[in-house]
Amino acid sequence: MSSAGISTPRASTAIHPLLWRGSQLARNSRPGLDTGHAGLSRQLPDGGWPLGSLTELLLPRPGIGEIRLLLPALRRLPVQRSIVLLHPPQQPSIQAWQAQGIPSRQLLWIAPAQAADALWAAEQILKQGHCAALLYWPSRPPATALRRLHLAAQAGDTAFFAFRHAEAAHAASPAPLRLLLHPAGDQLRVDILKRRGPVHDTSLLVPLAPPRATAAADPMPAFSESSHAPVDQRLPDAPQPRRTEPVLAG
Repeated sequence: MSSAGISTPRASTAIHPLLWRGSQLARNSRPGLDTGHAGLSRQLPDGGWPLGSLTELLLPRPGIGEIRLLLPALRRLPVQRSIVLLHPPQQPSIQAWQAQGIPSRQLLWIAPAQAADALWAAEQILKQGHCAALLYWPSRPPATALRRLHLAAQAGDTAFFAFRHAEAAHAASPAPLRLLLHPAGDQLRVDILKRRGPVHDTSLLVPLAPPRATAAADPMPAFSESSHAPVDQRLPDAPQPRRTEPVLAG
């Protein structure tokens, strides 16, 4: 029998880089940002946090370890490019971020008074593409707004994370990667709700590295209890405190 009429299936990625088989994790030409957690990286398309794409982290409340989850990746980013903290739940604690290896000159804190202004700022940051990472805490964003942000992110290589309440887990979202986080002692329980690849129906337990030791024993959260100011500002160099407290709450 002649084989002339028989076609051999081509690899999905050979047809187009955005195509993948449902039984396999998607792989792009651009590798992901290493998460610093080997077990988690193995389960993510591109082997790490996506670049130029919206990633949603859903959690029951702020401060469960979500910042410590990201710290190994954030420390890998070039210091010449900013890490933007947009509309965080509280004012960032510069001493805590510096204690974890993120220099103050790399951090840019933006605290708009209105949610609409925060959405606008996020879109402009992503379109410009100058920042290494954008950490954004949106206030009940509509799906249309998230879609605009995801499209804006695709124009560059910014690591883009949106922190949302766990209640949003059942809502539609354009984010290609969605993770549900729950505290589990010194670990985070991570459920992969959505990824470009097969369904992952078991939870991952991701150990959180202890905060880097400093001279003090008392914890200091990544965000202070005071409300943030309605202005955008680069975090100043921290004064030399009498006591430096290392632990990130989130």
